[in-house]
Amino acid sequence: MSQSHKPAPLSARRSGPLKGSVRVPGDKSISHRSLIFGLLTRGTTEIEGLLEGEDVLATGRACTLLGAKVERIGTGSWRVSGTGVGALLQPRGVLDFGNAGTGSRLMMGVVAGHGIEAMFDGDESLRKRPMRRVLDPLVKMGAEVVDQAEGGRLPLTLRGTSDPIPLTYETPVPSAQVKSAVLLAAINSPGTTTVIEKEATRDHTEKMLKHFGADIAVEPHGTHGRKIVLTGRPELKPNKVVVPADPSSAAFPLVAALIVEGSGIVIEAVMDNPLRTGLVTTLLEMGADIEHLNRRTEGGEDVADLRVRFSNLKGVDVPAERAPSMIDEYPVLAVAASFATGTTWMRGLSELRVKESDRLAAVADGLKACGVACEIVGDDLIVHGKGGAAKGGGVVATHLDHRIAMSFLVMGLASVEPVSVDDGAMIATSFPDFVPLITMLGGEIAPS
Repeated sequence: MSQSHKPAPLSARRSGPLKGSVRVPGDKSISHRSLIFGLLTRGTTEIEGLLEGEDVLATGRACTLLGAKVERIGTGSWRVSGTGVGALLQPRGVLDFGNAGTGSRLMMGVVAGHGIEAMFDGDESLRKRPMRRVLDPLVKMGAEVVDQAEGGRLPLTLRGTSDPIPLTYETPVPSAQVKSAVLLAAINSPGTTTVIEKEATRDHTEKMLKHFGADIAVEPHGTHGRKIVLTGRPELKPNKVVVPADPSSAAFPLVAALIVEGSGIVIEAVMDNPLRTGLVTTLLEMGADIEHLNRRTEGGEDVADLRVRFSNLKGVDVPAERAPSMIDEYPVLAVAASFATGTTWMRGLSELRVKESDRLAAVADGLKACGVACEIVGDDLIVHGKGGAAKGGGVVATHLDHRIAMSFLVMGLASVEPVSVDDGAMIATSFPDFVPLITMLGGEIAPS
């Protein structure tokens, strides 16, 4: 496969007030899972609001190679005709996931629970990301890692088993991807599999298993955790999926409206799942003017419209136990903290070190390049805001990370001097219309 990449530098400059009503792309986590469950369901699954970013489309192509018929029938509307649990085909090509960490790790669980062999690969960034913590429980269930790059990285070849061993597994770190991979392997297991997590992570896989008719039970475990019990070999039944707007994508226009003076916007139909609302909770503690309007349920998930207005923010202490509910939002939270009065201490961010980049280091380096005082202490990020506009003026290294790129472009919309990122091409993996959407609201982002 080609590993070529042509950078597309972008710059954002101080803008007038952001105004308008927008809907951000469909949730990436649910989009990946809707395609995968379509593959595992015998019959036709209809999906509305699918995120048509490169990451999700890579998962769709992998589903096709494993035997599904995946069709686009309109903007955001897709149809998946699946093979059913236990009936996946041996793929005739490499499962190339590009930059999709979620898609690749979840699909490892699917392949591990079937008697097929598949080679997984991805782009330069995905090849750097560790896969061992996903592979370890899958091996315990009977899968075999036939070949792998150093350190359990891509490219790797995984040989699954047609009789996955039921097990009780306690996740070593809070990770929805590890939990989901085990559950997806266990779907074809002749028995009951239990996953225990000390800190509850996003529960989209559990909800979707129930939505498609699986026998699954979820109960509290300890102070912050959950125990998930899944009975294997259900006959999954086709069911329509309506994908809500992605709270991780909504984070960018949301923070932009909070820091660009005079702004007032509405972000429509944002997922309001309590395991995904850590950013909004934190921003409200910082004094943000955010209103939840028209709370409702769509496609099995809680959603709400968010009305966001410019706010004078203050620094807060963000507890480590909140990290699983906002792990992808810390880069843009750090930008918000740069405009706050006082210090914001974000605790327990070890998971940021194994994302598309070492996000913890990348965020700190970007902040310093833009004149913001900050430091890393262990796995904590400390940002010292001075109130008012951050200085800006830096060129931020994105390390092929879409969230780093978008976060610092948001900073540039309100900083004294423009902010540039060395590459914005990878934004298309999760938010293809990011620049047009911000421009429509009144922001100024252009090639640099």
